[in-house]
Amino acid sequence: MSGTQANFKYSCWDFLFTCVGLPLYLVDIGLDIWTAVSFYKEKAYVCLAVLLFLLLVSSLLTQAYSWLWYSYDKFRMKTKVEGWPTKRLLKLLHVFQLGIYFRHAGVLEKAVESFRTKLPDPEGVAVFLSHDLSMLRIVETFSENAPQLTLMLTIILQQGHLDPVTVLKAVGSASAIACTVTTYHRSLRSFLPAKENQKITSSVIYFIWNLVLISSRLTALALFASVLPCFIFAHFICSWLVLFFFAWRSKTDFMESPCGEWLYRATVGIIWYFDWFNVAKGKTRYRTALYHGYILTDICILCAVWCWKMSTDPPDFVIEPMHALITAACVVAVYVLGLILKIIYYKVFHPNPDKDELKGASTEQQPEGEVGLCMFAPATNVAAHHPPAPSAHCNKRMRKLAENFYS
Repeated sequence: MSGTQANFKYSCWDFLFTCVGLPLYLVDIGLDIWTAVSFYKEKAYVCLAVLLFLLLVSSLLTQAYSWLWYSYDKFRMKTKVEGWPTKRLLKLLHVFQLGIYFRHAGVLEKAVESFRTKLPDPEGVAVFLSHDLSMLRIVETFSENAPQLTLMLTIILQQGHLDPVTVLKAVGSASAIACTVTTYHRSLRSFLPAKENQKITSSVIYFIWNLVLISSRLTALALFASVLPCFIFAHFICSWLVLFFFAWRSKTDFMESPCGEWLYRATVGIIWYFDWFNVAKGKTRYRTALYHGYILTDICILCAVWCWKMSTDPPDFVIEPMHALITAACVVAVYVLGLILKIIYYKVFHPNPDKDELKGASTEQQPEGEVGLCMFAPATNVAAHHPPAPSAHCNKRMRKLAENFYS
């Protein structure tokens, strides 16, 4: 079946993730408020300022993407919930950081409708909307959740107190980040042809190596920030400038406006600071190797600086130099382990379909002459050569990312 005729199926797992997604999003906001209040009560005003800054930047980014995507789609709403506010009211909702809730509610509306009627979604509206949400969650995760976890680990290291509950919180937060990346991976899988549909094992391996790589990266940043807290901001700015430059050199074409594309490249720089993200077409093996080589070198430097500070200017609590060295070596070794798992995934589980085999190839990709001939052809001939098929909404933005990921 061609890409133009292939429908996007909304599975029971997709329905489950959708129903859980909005409540978890609200719970996350509640936890952010609780954390901010805790910092205020403890008079940790620097940590409170950093947290509020992260929340503000993340919210502004996600709302900006949401509004831009609505404008790219000419404000053609696909659900009753999203169609309720006028264009002016929708703009105000985004200004007041509430626009993304209508996206969540829209996906929930279509998901419940499909589940109640037990009928498939022939136009693929639910999948279309969930694709946008998966990308918005990626933006939120690496602009808010990953820096928050780094902040939490930094506070733990500075206090020198570690208990099982704290460890579970840190592991749970890292797992949530890896789970978001895996959900994004599952979203891209919907573009695969049925014959190359990936099994759940591939998602499990994908989750594990992302968890390992992200945990090692965040731990290294936290170790450095615990001894040189002011320099972590300089480290981020310098690294982001380098990564932003490479994002620009990759000639991305994700957004449909120049300003939106520059915003996307700046966001890619933030994501790359924590984890790899495919943004360009073609073979990415050398770009991925260059990126991981850069990050591995950076992790080694960050851990070496932490070991040096532990020996020359130790904190109030006592840590043996050998223990510090073992800790730093473990952080580096964990990152190398993540790279090995990633190589296994790409060697065993990662499909390499042709670009034209991916679902969602629109008729806009046909030659103009061919489309014109179809317009003037007799109706009977058109029906003979092109049997009717239900028109499915294709998220062009996510299809571009799928082309990058599966290239």
